Amino acid sequence: MNFEYLAHGFAVALTWQNLLIGFVGCFIGTMVGALPAIGPINGIALLLPIAYTMGLPPESTMILLAAVYCGAEYGGRISSILLNVPGDAGAVMTAMDGYPMAKQGRAGEALALSGLSSFVGGILGSIGLALFAPLLSGLAIGFGPAEYFVLMVFAFATLGSMVGDQPVKTLIGCTLGLMLATVGIDATSGAYRFTFDEPELGDGIEFVVLVIGLFSISEALIILEHQGRGFTMIRDLGRMTARWADIVKCTGATLRSSLIGFIVGVLPGTGASVSSAISYTTEKRFSDTEGTFGKGDVRGLAAPEAANNATACGAFVPMLTLGVPGSGTTAVMLGALMLYNIQPGPMLLVERPEIVGGLVASLFVGNFILLALNLPLVNIFARVLTVPNWLLVPGILVLSIVGVYSTHASVFSIFLMLGIGLIGWLLRKAGFDMAPLILGFVLGRVMEVNLRNALAISGGDPSILFQSTISIVLWVMAAAVAILPWYLSRRAKRRIKQAALTA
Repeated sequence: MNFEYLAHGFAVALTWQNLLIGFVGCFIGTMVGALPAIGPINGIALLLPIAYTMGLPPESTMILLAAVYCGAEYGGRISSILLNVPGDAGAVMTAMDGYPMAKQGRAGEALALSGLSSFVGGILGSIGLALFAPLLSGLAIGFGPAEYFVLMVFAFATLGSMVGDQPVKTLIGCTLGLMLATVGIDATSGAYRFTFDEPELGDGIEFVVLVIGLFSISEALIILEHQGRGFTMIRDLGRMTARWADIVKCTGATLRSSLIGFIVGVLPGTGASVSSAISYTTEKRFSDTEGTFGKGDVRGLAAPEAANNATACGAFVPMLTLGVPGSGTTAVMLGALMLYNIQPGPMLLVERPEIVGGLVASLFVGNFILLALNLPLVNIFARVLTVPNWLLVPGILVLSIVGVYSTHASVFSIFLMLGIGLIGWLLRKAGFDMAPLILGFVLGRVMEVNLRNALAISGGDPSILFQSTISIVLWVMAAAVAILPWYLSRRAKRRIKQAALTA
């Protein structure tokens, strides 16, 4: 296996400019993650236009966004432990045992232990990424337009069955994303599609406008809507170091959950919320012999934290090697590469090794930076929770407007962003997740191009989509992923019904 790309990557990541960019990204990401419900996607959405307009090279932009992503996974634990309010969906399970520990006067220990678990999960996930990225990239070189189209179908099938507990709404979100991806001039026929005679929509809906509208603007509206809601913050942190006995006790849980998190992260369409739930429930079945999970068990705290950060690294594998986002956050980062006219896929490692290698190397460096930041400075990060909404919301709005205008220099883009934000707020109130919509938008364009190219090669014969071994395997996997959850659910309900009848 060739690791020259990784040596090249460390040469890129260890320049003083990229080290500074990584440090700033880790710091901002941790603060963003600490704010309840903000999450990494909002941080990346706000920083993306700033990085782009600053003229940063693509490898530096990816290092910055990856640092924000991983920093937010670290920071999400702070509000979970101190407020019992998860920083993002991936930190929900952290609150199960983190907050009870805080109420027992062990908040500092919980923060330190979760920081160590996050570090282990991040390092093991980075090792997995370094090992599997070139391997999967080599296998994917045999992909043609037909195989790529079927791969997108598989990604959507995986997303529909694994994201959240409302698959119908997930599929609706994907469909909306696909519809938005068709706005603009048809590249083949030159016809205007869904532009409503607005010339500025001729190039389609800009990615930055959509992301900032759906996430940052809608989040600001959500915060305003719940501004009267109060939280009780635990301010007595106690000792700020983890006990050696606790570290030893949760070592097995940390290692097992890191493995689970990385595997789940590699699957397209999943994310930290899925991996943390799986790792927590697995560890509870495996280790909770005394019924202490949910009451302040250190293993219940370490498991989801390790899984979160391993998942963040695993999600980069399909994004970099196949051009398929492993999560909603990596979907935004994939869109960032497209802003630079770079198409992620199996040839990215060969054509732009500085991007892949620099990103992988920066994850190793970033985890050490985050460990150094989070252990001594956790008190400072905890103060972020005291930022009042009257200051937070205007800040989000100003950064959003400045970011969109600096990227596109268009007043129309600002109004479009605000309109999208309002629609995003209504969708979120109706229980829709925004990640499937972004995935549908990003993958939809790639899906359409590859379908048309495949049909052009075959002279319009759709059988080309079923001819290669790779395509057939992907069709079978897509069908299995789509049907198995439904079948297992029906079988479980049947068993419950039979048990009730026999009782």
